[in-house]
Amino acid sequence: MSIAPPTSTDEAAQPVAPAPTPSRWAPLRPLVLRLHFYAGVFVAPFLFIAAVTGFLYAGAFQAEKIVYRHEMTVAVGDAELPISDQVDAARKAHPEGTVSAIRPSPAADATTRVMLSGVKGVDPNHTLAVFVDPYTGKVRGALEQYGSTGALPLRTWIDEFHRDLHLGENGRLYSEFAASWLWVIAGGGIVLWFSRRRALRKVRGTSGRRRTLGLHGSVGVWAAVGFVFLSATGLTWSTYAGANIDELRTSLGQSTPSVSSAAGGDHAGHGASASAGDAEHGVGLDKVLAAARAEGLGDPVEIVPPADASSAYVVRQVQRSWPEKQDSVAVDPATGKVTDTLRFADYPLLAKLTRWGIDLHTGVLFGLVNQIALMLLALSLVLLIVWGYRMWWQRGRGSAFGRPIPRGAWQQVPPQILVPGVVLVAVLGYFVPLLGIPLAGFIVADVILGEIAHRRGQRNATA
Repeated sequence: MSIAPPTSTDEAAQPVAPAPTPSRWAPLRPLVLRLHFYAGVFVAPFLFIAAVTGFLYAGAFQAEKIVYRHEMTVAVGDAELPISDQVDAARKAHPEGTVSAIRPSPAADATTRVMLSGVKGVDPNHTLAVFVDPYTGKVRGALEQYGSTGALPLRTWIDEFHRDLHLGENGRLYSEFAASWLWVIAGGGIVLWFSRRRALRKVRGTSGRRRTLGLHGSVGVWAAVGFVFLSATGLTWSTYAGANIDELRTSLGQSTPSVSSAAGGDHAGHGASASAGDAEHGVGLDKVLAAARAEGLGDPVEIVPPADASSAYVVRQVQRSWPEKQDSVAVDPATGKVTDTLRFADYPLLAKLTRWGIDLHTGVLFGLVNQIALMLLALSLVLLIVWGYRMWWQRGRGSAFGRPIPRGAWQQVPPQILVPGVVLVAVLGYFVPLLGIPLAGFIVADVILGEIAHRRGQRNATA
């Protein structure tokens, strides 16, 4: 009978290491992965168009200065003519329509713009901008203009392409759909990236699908904040979500105020403005501009003539770059006295945030730096979409895309997370219908397809 040698301390059974504690994201990860995958597959084409057109729009500001240099700039002279003389010169060259606004030369080498509405052949929502040399009164050209930033034909065309694909109001649904889902895809990507083990996030030294995933995740995380910002600000002037946001702001007393165009009234509510009439009324443009200057309204400014005999001139600053100049005054045409003043500093907080958000989104708040940042964001979105589709292809075999993420992920989510999540999604879907309606449609279709597959499996099992 042999006796086994005693077990040494080194050879003694060691306690089994405890299993790693699952991440708090673990139950959500399969559900987020499925949502991120399907949203990416179906929304990516819309986002791709928005990214490309947004890239072009951000670059259009600098291109506009080159293309329309002759109309926009002049040689610096000795003394500027009175603004009334400049308007007279514009009207002699272009007597059609009515004067809707005047933007005096904002810089020593810039022309004055006289905007005409109701001009035949010009889009009713646009104006004809007549460019006048402020030193000589010579008209240097006339171009169609759109919007408060004074977009000329090149930028207007790109802007409308980005906003509605030149399809009108129905076309705006594409951009609202893209904006509604961009933050969802970006947020899902962040959750997936940070729930992934650190060792699996690296790009260096990897190849194939892992390298593509690393590039997709790394760039996506850095750009995610920008995407969420673009999504939120883009929705503020969208068709359906934008209307809900305006309604919410109004109910909170946070709508954007306007100076009263009545000859002697208090601040009007959001949307109140003066429509255009003839340029010269009562004391005339020069005294009106002088009254606005006395109230501290520096260049650039826009003068809107009275709509009728009971209305005032409205003079407002139109600088959207930082620091913004958005003060406005109303001037009585009979006396030349200021009847109402509205300072941007007195805007409600949400009105200020909306103004800054839109200007940052459109690339005017910080000028060239803002525009370069937007172009980089747009380029990163294009790359993320390409890498996303490439990962799907690399998951497949041969010449086929990979299989979709399997169903049933929601069943792994604990009720204390799932129920509040469903409520949150329902509320967001109500306020952002182009998120809520497609999401509801996807869920219904997914449930139906899952039930069909389940019944087919049961039949095959019993056959």
